[in-house]
Amino acid sequence: MSTRTVLHEADIARALTRIAHEILESNRGPDDLVILGIPTRGATLAHRIGALLADFGGTTVPVGALDVTMYRDDLAQHPTRTPQRTDIPAGGIDGKTVVLVDDVLFSGRSIRAALDALGDIGRPAAVRLATLVDRGHRELPIRPDFVGKNLPSARDERVNVRLAEVDGEEFVTIEGS
Repeated sequence: MSTRTVLHEADIARALTRIAHEILESNRGPDDLVILGIPTRGATLAHRIGALLADFGGTTVPVGALDVTMYRDDLAQHPTRTPQRTDIPAGGIDGKTVVLVDDVLFSGRSIRAALDALGDIGRPAAVRLATLVDRGHRELPIRPDFVGKNLPSARDERVNVRLAEVDGEEFVTIEGS
């Protein structure tokens, strides 16, 4: 099995900086933004993006986490991971622009689950999607608004994101046969 590194630490930092700038530009500033990451690595990336938004926009943007485990439609096929904590910022999401953050966008099923979970929490004015890696192979009509890296891949390849806060090292690899 071959493994190749497609993003190094500096590449990830540049991609997140670009995503943060694009979020501010599309929202016309930081007002009424809420950033929600999908655990585990999406939540880590959401906090990084939130810090960048605060640096660039001059004000703190609420950041939280949205666990989608129990909203997934593939629980019968895949063993359930332990649900993580959902952490919605104090101001809630009603009437806000929510930016969902995930590490890798593949089939779109995690994002569909996130949309279902959001519906149980409140009613945002708009929902946007930011992802570090978009690898294609969508099974649902979901498209990211902000992408760090488009990484076309074969269906049987695996994209691995490693982040310092979670894994102690930082890079993105693709594994294939």
